[in-house]
Amino acid sequence: MSEEVAALDRYRGPGYRRLLAAARRSLERTGGALSGRVSVPDPDDAERKAIIGITGIHQPAGTKRLTLSLAVLDAAVSRATGGGLAELLTVLGGPLRDRPAESASLAAARAELASLAGASQLCVSCEWYREWLAVLRSDGTLTKLASLGDAEVVDQAVRAMEFLAGRTAGTGAVSGVQPGGVPIALPALAAQITGDTKALNHGTALSTLVLRALALQAGAPRPGSAAERRELWDRAGVLVDDLASRVLVLNVPAEGRGLAEWLTGAARLGVPFYVTLHQLMTLPLTIRGALVHVCENPAVLRRAAAELGAGSAPLLCAEGQPSAAFHQLAAVVARGGGELRYHGDFDWPGLAIAGSVMRRHGARPWRMSAADYIAGIRADAEHVRLTGTPQPTPWDPELAEVMTATGRVLYEETVTDALVSDLSASGARPDL
Repeated sequence: MSEEVAALDRYRGPGYRRLLAAARRSLERTGGALSGRVSVPDPDDAERKAIIGITGIHQPAGTKRLTLSLAVLDAAVSRATGGGLAELLTVLGGPLRDRPAESASLAAARAELASLAGASQLCVSCEWYREWLAVLRSDGTLTKLASLGDAEVVDQAVRAMEFLAGRTAGTGAVSGVQPGGVPIALPALAAQITGDTKALNHGTALSTLVLRALALQAGAPRPGSAAERRELWDRAGVLVDDLASRVLVLNVPAEGRGLAEWLTGAARLGVPFYVTLHQLMTLPLTIRGALVHVCENPAVLRRAAAELGAGSAPLLCAEGQPSAAFHQLAAVVARGGGELRYHGDFDWPGLAIAGSVMRRHGARPWRMSAADYIAGIRADAEHVRLTGTPQPTPWDPELAEVMTATGRVLYEETVTDALVSDLSASGARPDL
């Protein structure tokens, strides 16, 4: 056995294990610099003798810590093996990492991702997009993607958001496709952006990035359930499931075959009817010149059906945040020369929904004035405290001011009597 091979075998022994591990950590941390020192705390007898053999300096038993310079260790290894310390560590434990170079490379890759995302026009025009990018920087997402070499997924997320922003009405908030526009299926969007229909499925890095952006755009929390994810996609005009997206209607007049015939039959009987987005897309219908009221809570529609039946004016129910199916049917009403009149909760989320429906479909307010709010508050002394981010009420600027000053929520269910009266043939108010 050659002296070099024997030396390598010796360095594999337990007396050198901790010493060489410390040397590896130091060299990797400094990019291979031999200017530092390493130590072995509470050395056992084998470690003490190994270090004495390297330095030639006697160390008594019981020494608490033995320290030596890397340069001395490198010279000793070179004499014994014919190669330096770095070569020995590579043979024993694989290549040394150059952590400073890795850090510099990672920082450059992270900066490149940030620059790529920051080059989008959305970064100039949209506060939510700037917030999205800032969060990706601060929470380590860009660093993680850079370390994984996933620069492409950031580019794809940016292009997805640009594509969706190009389809939304110019309102500065997620509101789905432009009036009359056709929603896009999630697999089709994925294929459009990446060529892979499954790239936006739940759990993919791309889906996570885009949904985080959509949540910020909508002023909503990051989605934690399938329903919340579907709602965010719905609001952006993206169909996750065109059967799950639906709208509740009462007495809506329609022309056409299939769905229109079903709606006509339901209206004749005065019974509520659920319309799915799939039906709207596959069984097109026409609604001509209709005045259609819109409520937020199904309790209003339920009472109208129970008390007025076929005598109720046409009514759509948003059931909270309007679905893609709601928007599609509302667009049919608008295209047919009809008019929508909207009523919802007097709280900040309710006003945000009201404003979105009015902007998107040209809807008019229905008992959504400051006077209506004050009248409702006076009629019922028990009200939930108003919390959250105030919303503008351009249809009646005084409304937001009065709500802020009053600080109470007025839910739609508490004013159902007045709404049902408006829906009756005798109580309809064309001036609302």
